[in-house]
Amino acid sequence: MKLGLDIGATKTLGVVLDDDGKIRAEVRERTERGAGGVVESAGRVVDALRAATGDPLTGPVGVGVPGLVDVEHGAVKHAVNLGLDGDFVPLGDLLGERLGVRAVIENDVNAASLGATALSGDQDLIYLSIGTGLAAGLVLDGRLRRGVHGAAGEIGHVPVDPHGALCSCGQRGCLETIASGSALAAAWPSGDVPPAQALFAAAQAGEEKAIQVRDEFAAGVASAVRVLSLAVDPATIVLGGGVAQLGDPLRVAVAQALLDQAASSPFLASLDLAGRIRVVPADYPVAAVGAALLGR
Repeated sequence: MKLGLDIGATKTLGVVLDDDGKIRAEVRERTERGAGGVVESAGRVVDALRAATGDPLTGPVGVGVPGLVDVEHGAVKHAVNLGLDGDFVPLGDLLGERLGVRAVIENDVNAASLGATALSGDQDLIYLSIGTGLAAGLVLDGRLRRGVHGAAGEIGHVPVDPHGALCSCGQRGCLETIASGSALAAAWPSGDVPPAQALFAAAQAGEEKAIQVRDEFAAGVASAVRVLSLAVDPATIVLGGGVAQLGDPLRVAVAQALLDQAASSPFLASLDLAGRIRVVPADYPVAAVGAALLGR
């Protein structure tokens, strides 16, 4: 059996996969901040998975985490939401000591792209994570593409409007400022209701302003899909992350935006980018599943 963890800012989710890749057990715990808190949160999840399966789970554990990951050394930094900022933290070693098994560390979006590949069966795939930020994982010819500096897929920091909002990266008008969960929250404040759900519901109800905001957001996501697709021409583009909990309404909106963008270009139309869009099934733990595959 294979063990995978998806360590996020609010929760740590763990899964155990059987030899056929099916989920045998799933556990989630609140994530505690700081190196010690992250390790202890992961430890509680693994302890619970061992108890649930009745298996000691002595094989390697794959771990997806946000931030900049040094895969070779199993270290992470710039995971601000986990309280892991500053110098690299040797998370692999720390988890190995706590869990008693080897820990393989990977960026969470990259891990999710492996999970999406396993789910779809496609060997050329883009996983576009639309969460607080906007980033992509690339699987090409069945292999994860990280880039020389680990920056492959950082599509959210491609500037598209020199007069746009200031991005957290220091540039202006990045795609992340118009096509992310944080951008939606700023454009459509909604109180206790998730902004994406509130916005799409209002648009469905015919509210003119909501339709405008939704379509602008969808056009931003479509621009990210277009740039990535023209760069690597994948078989499938999978939308994931928190905003993807919307399900098919998100796919429909982004597909329509792609069709609108291709209306004046026979070349773009011939690529059928709209037809390649998929959405991760609701509540499918794609990053934890992908992390489990790291330990093979």
